[in-house]
Amino acid sequence: MARSISRPAKTPSFAINGVGVKMSDVSTRHSSSRAARVGEIDFLRFSAALMVVLFHYGFRGYAADNLSNMPYPLMAPIFKYGYLGVELFFIISGFVILMTASSGSLRKFAISRIVRLYPAFWACCTITFLFIFFAGGGLFSATFRQYVINMTMLNEFVGVNSIDGVYWSLAVEMKFYGLVALVLLLRQLHRTELILMCWLAATIAAWLVPVGWTIRWILIADYSPYFIAGACCYLIYANGLSTSRALIVLTSWAVAMSISFQSAAGLARQFKEDFNPLVIATIITSFFALMLLVSLKRTGSFGRGNWVAIGALTYPLYLIHQKLGYMIFNAAYPNMNAHIVLWGTLLFMVLAAHTIHRQIELRYAKPFKTKLEQLADRISASMRTKVAGRRE
Repeated sequence: MARSISRPAKTPSFAINGVGVKMSDVSTRHSSSRAARVGEIDFLRFSAALMVVLFHYGFRGYAADNLSNMPYPLMAPIFKYGYLGVELFFIISGFVILMTASSGSLRKFAISRIVRLYPAFWACCTITFLFIFFAGGGLFSATFRQYVINMTMLNEFVGVNSIDGVYWSLAVEMKFYGLVALVLLLRQLHRTELILMCWLAATIAAWLVPVGWTIRWILIADYSPYFIAGACCYLIYANGLSTSRALIVLTSWAVAMSISFQSAAGLARQFKEDFNPLVIATIITSFFALMLLVSLKRTGSFGRGNWVAIGALTYPLYLIHQKLGYMIFNAAYPNMNAHIVLWGTLLFMVLAAHTIHRQIELRYAKPFKTKLEQLADRISASMRTKVAGRRE
């Protein structure tokens, strides 16, 4: 598929082989720091989403597949690098997901991810499907079966095309969530740093030695350096910098640079457009540097800013902007000025994202979480009853 572009309490402990283990590797020495929101992450998330939106609107839609009939040559040479916003998303995800998992509870982790992902996704997927169904014409199409399977967010795992191309990154994210869930299930969270080292070493080996597609898929080899670096940045944020953590981040950066150059070569062939390696290297390096500053708590007054409002727009904006935006472009251009169409559509999508956040995410997150917790309680009770029955 062409590249489109899409979170703590006292330190818990648990028993392994009867021995209590404190999860110091993923908990902070300062509980107040853990409880506080990492505000600059919200700003970086929104920046990543904006990069992706501008990549689609100002370059990708017109450059390939005839998705948009509106060129934007004024900013296309800059906006074409916006695809790298997804890489920033993955670094942020590594940080935030490890923070979310730091309670050590698989149940809490699973419920938090479901509540965070699905309500907004269901709304955006439905809106996109309806617009495609009624106004997609011959260029955009989707079947009801495709829509239903997309609503599970598992469509790429069963070979069903996404209704909107931005969903490809959700499949990558879900594989990362699966790996984190496995660590929680096996109660190995206290070995997070060692796990990250092994994952990074396996990724490097997968790039150096020909391996099967399945192994690369499991390792998320194309994007794992970003997740690993982000997760390690959370370890630094929680417990401080160490030589081993610095080496993990530095090695992840080097591997990410190599992968990004290879990816750019593929995009150059796809879009018939050159991508400057120096620009790519600068952008990727800035992502790693910014996350290190966050993890070292060296962002100053910027880090103390309140970025929650724009951070809340990120997920719905990412999900809804692409195909709806292209349909607006195709309907409005060339009858309207391209600048008005592009920036007006961007403003409209930001307002739509705000509405989805207010009317869907905020309204339904709490009752949805309550229902999931009740379901988990019933499942746990049923399993305990079955186990007790077998013992009798």
